[in-house]
Amino acid sequence: MARGATRQVRIGTVVPDTPPFRSGFACFVGRPNVGKSTLTNALVGSKVAITSARPQTTRHAVRGIVNRPGSQLILVDTPGLHRPRTLLGERLNDIVRTTWAEVDVVAVCLAATDPVGPGDRFLVWELGKGVKTPTIAVVTKADLVTADQLATYLTSVAALGDTSGVEWEEIVPVSAVDGLNVDVLADLLTRRLPEGPLLFPDGDLTDEPEAVLVAELVREAALEGVRDELPHSLAVVVEEMSRREDRPEDKPLLDVHAIVYVERPSQKGIVIGKGGARLKQVGSAARAQIEALLGTPVYLELRVKVAKDWQRDPRQLRRLGF
Repeated sequence: MARGATRQVRIGTVVPDTPPFRSGFACFVGRPNVGKSTLTNALVGSKVAITSARPQTTRHAVRGIVNRPGSQLILVDTPGLHRPRTLLGERLNDIVRTTWAEVDVVAVCLAATDPVGPGDRFLVWELGKGVKTPTIAVVTKADLVTADQLATYLTSVAALGDTSGVEWEEIVPVSAVDGLNVDVLADLLTRRLPEGPLLFPDGDLTDEPEAVLVAELVREAALEGVRDELPHSLAVVVEEMSRREDRPEDKPLLDVHAIVYVERPSQKGIVIGKGGARLKQVGSAARAQIEALLGTPVYLELRVKVAKDWQRDPRQLRRLGF
C-alpha cells in the first residue's frame, strides 16, 4: 500500500485506497512583467498580488493559497529576476534565488509575446547552476499570439531548456485572462507536491498581513498614473490601521494612515498633482480595492514624503521593509 494511503476493510467489502492529501510550495519565477502576479491571482481565484504594466512591480515573495479537494498548493510569486542596477534590485534577486531553493516545484514563466531573449537565458542558466527541484516551463499570455506563433515559441522554450541544462518536466501554455490551461497548470503543480497535511487553515487565500496587502494596493493605485515618470521610486508604508472606536457595530469604519515615499522632491509633486488632484485619485482607487479586500468601509489618509535615494540606501531600505 502506498505510504499515507488508508484502506478500510469490512465484511465482504473492500473500500478502495483514498488518495493521499498533498500540500507544499511552488514558486513562479521569470523576467519582470511576464505575468507571474496575474497568473497567481487567477489560480488563487482572488487578488493577492498587485499587478501593473510596469516591470519590477512585485517586491517581495507573495504567497497565494490554492485549496483544492485533496490538496493545498501554496504559490509563491517572486520579483522578476533581472540584472540589478540598485541595492534594491540586488535584494529582490536574492529573494528569487532563496525562494526557488526552498520550494517543492519551480514554474518558470516566459511570455509568449516576447522572443526568448538574454533575460530568459540569464534566468534559466542561473536556475540550472544547482537547482534540482522539479521544473515546469509556463508560457504565459498565450491568448495574445496566434496558434502558429505559439507553436514556434514552445519549440524555442524547449530548446532553451536543452541549452541551459534545465530539464523541463512539462511545457504548458496558459492565459490568466481567458483561463486557458489554468486548471491544467494547477494539476501539474499539485501532482509534484509531497504528501502532507494542511499547511494553512482551509479557506485562507494568503498569509500576507493585512497592512502589507493594504500598502501594496495603495502602491498599485499610485503606479497607475505615474508609471512613466517614477515607476520604481515609489514605496508605501502603512503607519496605522485600526477600527474607529466611536462607530456602532453595524456601521464599522477602518482608519488607514499610509505614507507614500518617493526619492526626490520633484517626484513628490508628481504624486500629489496640481491642487492634490492626483493624490485624491490614488486614494479613491486604493480605498475601493481595500474595501473590497477587507469587506468594510475605509477612511484612507495618504501623505507623501521624500526618502532620498532610498533604493540605494541600506538604512532606508531596512526602514521600508526591504
